[in-house]
Amino acid sequence: MSDLKYCQGPECHTHQTQDRIKGPKGNKTYQTRRRSSFYYGNNFCSMWCYNDWFNKYGDRAINHFGRLTEPKILTEHNAWNKQIDWDSNYENRQYISRNGITHEQRPLTKAQYDDSTYTLNER
Repeated sequence: MSDLKYCQGPECHTHQTQDRIKGPKGNKTYQTRRRSSFYYGNNFCSMWCYNDWFNKYGDRAINHFGRLTEPKILTEHNAWNKQIDWDSNYENRQYISRNGITHEQRPLTKAQYDDSTYTLNER
């Protein structure tokens, strides 16, 4: 079974490039690109196709998943981020939670660092 997938650009097949021409001599057509992996949004063969998709479906996608109606605000209470603090030789590491506003640092265990639900954020 093939692991190839198609570019999701709605106009991919209309972009006239040599690698999109498929079919026998005398019956050539332009077709959507097919690849094992894509670099653009993991679903598009080019920024051209990525932008085509967003121009066609972007508003619907944002409305479906939740359009922002007020600004998000970073405060000292929700500015905690997990980081790895390496020594100067990049040999020893310390897991920390660092506040992006106050620059306060608190040590973490490796288990806390690896736990995607663990946070020091208060809200």
